[in-house]
Amino acid sequence: MAQGTLQTLDRGIEALLLVARTPGGIKVGDLADRLALHRAVAYRIISTLSGHGMVRRLEDGRIVLGAAAFQLGAQATDSIRAQVRPILEDLAERTGATAFLSMAEDEECVVVQTVEPRQTMVTIHYRVGIRHPLNRGAAGIAILAARPAHPDDSDEVRLAREQGFSATRGQIHKGAVGVSSPVHLSGAGFAGMEYSIGVVALESLDMETACRAVPEAARTLSDRFA
Repeated sequence: MAQGTLQTLDRGIEALLLVARTPGGIKVGDLADRLALHRAVAYRIISTLSGHGMVRRLEDGRIVLGAAAFQLGAQATDSIRAQVRPILEDLAERTGATAFLSMAEDEECVVVQTVEPRQTMVTIHYRVGIRHPLNRGAAGIAILAARPAHPDDSDEVRLAREQGFSATRGQIHKGAVGVSSPVHLSGAGFAGMEYSIGVVALESLDMETACRAVPEAARTLSDRFA
């Protein structure tokens, strides 16, 4: 540790970087060993990072990056946000609707990138960081549809899995219509991360165009990280 640094902050950053550099995530015990920390200290660091959304724990105990870390690193040239920007711009212009990328975090869906169409007078402003339950709205339902089938799946999830996209009306915002498709990212560093791409507009959304353009955009982004 360099002279003049804060030990706790230094350890937290080291832990966060180690999680980011470990494809597939890392267990807290392994993180403690790698950083030569007492396990109790490692657990406190992970708990603190988790509380700020920087990391999250998968069901098997592995620690992966959270939505806040994703947003923090959004300006990196190799980030998914840099790759998705032109895709969202094209999608927004094709549909005349606000295009966005969402990410699952626990039982919530988090907006991590948005683009509004240039020529449309009235659009829905979707702010980065907006959260809503995974089972409400097209973006979250699309993410659930990409998971293995489960007996408790709703009819909306089953239909989205069959169609390749989810379409909802008024579930998040009154009068809003949303269409989303899951993004399948198989490259290193995406373990435990689930995304969807979609559009949202008022009742004027051209559903035929959106239901064709959104799955195409999802496939384009998926192919870039295959």
